[in-house]
Amino acid sequence: MVDGKILWSGSHAILAPASLSEAATPAWFDAAEWQRSGVVAIETSGRGTVLIVERGTDVWVLRHYHRGGLVARFVADHYLWLGLEQTRAFREWRLLRRLRDAGLPVPNPVAAHVYRTGAIYTADIITSYLPDTHKLSWFLGQGRAPAECWARIGRMVRAVHDQGVDHPDLTAHNVLLDDRGAAFLVDFDNARVKPAGEWRRAGVQRLQRSLRKVALETGTEFDAAAWRELEAGYSAPRAGC
Repeated sequence: MVDGKILWSGSHAILAPASLSEAATPAWFDAAEWQRSGVVAIETSGRGTVLIVERGTDVWVLRHYHRGGLVARFVADHYLWLGLEQTRAFREWRLLRRLRDAGLPVPNPVAAHVYRTGAIYTADIITSYLPDTHKLSWFLGQGRAPAECWARIGRMVRAVHDQGVDHPDLTAHNVLLDDRGAAFLVDFDNARVKPAGEWRRAGVQRLQRSLRKVALETGTEFDAAAWRELEAGYSAPRAGC
């Protein structure tokens, strides 16, 4: 188990492994600074901008937390302060650490950052980049999902659920595959650890709805046989991801 160390710099709080070769600083989370330095490899759009940055031999994903849904029209990236450990960044960092320690295929959490101003805060997280991967939705749009990926995705989702983790955005955009069909799950913002319950089946159904939506958006067909393989992988006795 890798314990996190909390570093303070004024109103900035950073959570990172004590084993890091150097202390994390607020500059690590400054997107403009990365862009000025010219080491941004990729910028991707989602809920806000995600930067893929190169730092020495490491490649990191820097994500700023943005509001979603109706509230985003009024509040872009501010959250109510309820304590450091209740911030989105710290919760996601600790959850990813737990899943990594359990051997699950999720990004390695590098550092989490919170900037507090009175009763509100903003937050960022840095995770490791998963090389040679694309979103499952991309593979579906290309018509080239690896043939053996479906059972692996099912086993992966089951493994995450067996850790008691309810992923609130279990979609084809947050399942990543490499060309060999190995599956990864990303974006655990607002995921929660819960007792076993109906949320597990609801998560699987959410993924199915996402796959149907991608099929409509890309002009492809929902693959019922592939879905049966995914469900079989989910229902199989635990044999790893």
